[in-house]
Amino acid sequence: MVVESSVTEVLPGGAPCWVELATTDEPRMREFYAALFGWEYRVTVDSSVATERYAVATKDGFAVAGIYQTEGRSGWVPHIAVSDTNAGAERVKLLGGSVTVGPIDLQDDDSVVYALDPAGASVVLRCPPSGWLFTSGDTGTFAMADLNTRDGIAADEFFRTMFGYTSVQLGDGIDIDYAEWQLGGRPVLHRYVMGPEYSPRTPAHWLIHFVADPAEGTDATAVRAIQLGGGIAVEPYDSRVGRATVLTDPGGATFGVISYSESLENRRAEVEDPEDE
Repeated sequence: MVVESSVTEVLPGGAPCWVELATTDEPRMREFYAALFGWEYRVTVDSSVATERYAVATKDGFAVAGIYQTEGRSGWVPHIAVSDTNAGAERVKLLGGSVTVGPIDLQDDDSVVYALDPAGASVVLRCPPSGWLFTSGDTGTFAMADLNTRDGIAADEFFRTMFGYTSVQLGDGIDIDYAEWQLGGRPVLHRYVMGPEYSPRTPAHWLIHFVADPAEGTDATAVRAIQLGGGIAVEPYDSRVGRATVLTDPGGATFGVISYSESLENRRAEVEDPEDE
């Protein structure tokens, strides 16, 4: 979980360092997220993409996400920092996962490898170059990421061994199996075992959350997503960290929006304030 706004230049191994959307309609999704989050774009040449076009989304001049065209399933996925993508790819295979693309050497000493964990969830390993910038925790930028899976124990073991995470259970571990993966005591990612609210056919996948504009709030952002051609997968609700919702973009990819300023604790404090008449 990321609460404070930050622009990270030095990333420890295992930390999320980028998020990207693979979509079947890249121009349409660029319009949607620009209208929803205020993103602007710079389009770069990327020979590893079928269209050779990769859109880097920026917010207030800082890079926040990537969007590219695919013929496969649309969806958001995080990139996780590693010191060596070649070694990372071998480690994925040793731990029961598989490598789908790469390692790929990009410009400026940047490299990535696309892989699947043993349950089939996508994960991208990235060895970012010196001076790499990734903005998080501010309006319209990355907030947190949940891995939704069927086997929490297997996911914990794979990612713990892969990145050195400590897994902390936030649910009861039975009815709600929701864990926080930490590095050095700091949360970096989350893992959720899908319950009956998901179709049995739903594959393991990531849910990337973005920070809502505090002046608008989560509920109004959800309404605006509908107006822009998206949808609401999970109605706005109060979570332990803020007011959240799960939305869909016009291409069918799911993503979350969360407002930390609308935390349940703040709402209770406003209601129970003894000075409030």
